[in-house]
Amino acid sequence: MNKALINGADGKMGRALIRLIKERPELGLQAVAHESGTPFPEDFDVIIDFSSPQGAQEAFAAAKHKHKPFLTGTTNLPETFLFQLQQEEKIPAFFAPNVSLSVYFFTELVRQAAKMYAGYDIKLHEIHHIHKKDAPSGTAKKLADAVNLPYDKVTYERIGETVGTHIAAFDSPFDEITLAHKAVNRDLFAASALEITVWLMKRAGGFYTMSDYAKFKLKEKKK
Repeated sequence: MNKALINGADGKMGRALIRLIKERPELGLQAVAHESGTPFPEDFDVIIDFSSPQGAQEAFAAAKHKHKPFLTGTTNLPETFLFQLQQEEKIPAFFAPNVSLSVYFFTELVRQAAKMYAGYDIKLHEIHHIHKKDAPSGTAKKLADAVNLPYDKVTYERIGETVGTHIAAFDSPFDEITLAHKAVNRDLFAASALEITVWLMKRAGGFYTMSDYAKFKLKEKKK
């Protein structure tokens, strides 16, 4: 069993990851819980980080020190740290503001819709739980990038324990086209993060994104 160090184990995603690792022995992972700000253990095979910008940077340093793969889905990361991840060559390093494959495909769908409905006004709206610190969300920013919409044009709400809803609307004087993705629970992200982790552990050193993983999955389906 490969020891997966869960950085941010006390958070909602951390708890979901630990639970799913126990429920899915076929993944070959054993969870090692770790709280940000505490010393990292010596024995682990990969780090999965869902913590804070500071916690992510500390976890990356620990992964580099041990020459182990590193995956983070932590959002609102400093640009300097993102650049550091993008330049990584020695260990497999993965970052995505949203680790769900279905959200990645939704983003691509919105990108294509923007081309098909050229000339339409584009609106993006996202809804998350009241505990989320960044606004708009990392996923909303990714969607905004896909349609060339400034971040300050993205609207958002924080309601109860909403896991995550993203809505793209294309308006004209004659009609409105609406595309939406709603996450029902965090298992959507946790399960995908674990599958990406298993894939990442087989990769050579370098920086990887959801685009790389999506290409792998699409090729796998064609076999």
